[in-house]
Amino acid sequence: MRTVNAMTIDVEDWFQVQAFAGTISRDDWEGLERRVEQNTDRILAMFADAGISATFFTLGWVAERHPALVRRIVAAGHELASHGYWHRLAHEQTPADFAADVGDARKLLEDAGGVPVIGYRAPTFSINSRNPWAFDVLTEQGYRYSSSIYPIRHDLYGMPEAPRFPFRPRGTGLLEIPMTTMRAGGRNFPCAGGGYFRLLPYGAYRACLRRFNRKDRAAGIFYTHPWEIDAEQPRVAAAPLMAKFRHYLNLGLMPGRMRRLLRDFEWGRVDRVFARHIAY
Repeated sequence: MRTVNAMTIDVEDWFQVQAFAGTISRDDWEGLERRVEQNTDRILAMFADAGISATFFTLGWVAERHPALVRRIVAAGHELASHGYWHRLAHEQTPADFAADVGDARKLLEDAGGVPVIGYRAPTFSINSRNPWAFDVLTEQGYRYSSSIYPIRHDLYGMPEAPRFPFRPRGTGLLEIPMTTMRAGGRNFPCAGGGYFRLLPYGAYRACLRRFNRKDRAAGIFYTHPWEIDAEQPRVAAAPLMAKFRHYLNLGLMPGRMRRLLRDFEWGRVDRVFARHIAY
């Protein structure tokens, strides 16, 4: 029997990503072309064809403007979870600001979807050693689990000293489900999708996740975004070269790679894959 891994989608639009945060102002979001709904619908169709369920970590900003999309996610049998409201880095907020952001997002999502929202993922995995208080805030705001730590070294995020498997931070009832890593040579290497999934050959990722399932005997997590299957999205010419490289690399290959991934592994929702760990 194959391990069931958790499939996750961070529902945000092309102009909301951290790579363009220094180029595109939040004040300009309202006037930009929105592509999140059509791209998320493409992913929903892909999942329906494969017969899988997933978790959609959705921005409150998106839910407020696309409530029908939120309802379609729920109607298709997927878990609705929170990605915060503004896609602001958690470690750059005060505890009060963070509480307002995750609290507002949860209320918007529950109102739109008509279901409880118990899961959260910080934008750009921005819970780390600088803001451990974030777990207390999430607990106070009614969340039951977070998937916000990536135990690797990276120039934008990462907490390599964090546990590689689900744990309860600081004795709280909240469960943190870290992103999947492969341990080799005394270091953690990324094995959870995202930009690495577009950068590396597909076979390398498949081998990594299979090794994690077999050697660590644990369920992994994969994540991607609706904009990652959209090769026709607008180009941000003013963005730094590295930001453009990270954002646009191999977008055209993603639909095919995703279909292979859905065939090669068993997939489910976070709340079901890790149900025995989550406190209800």
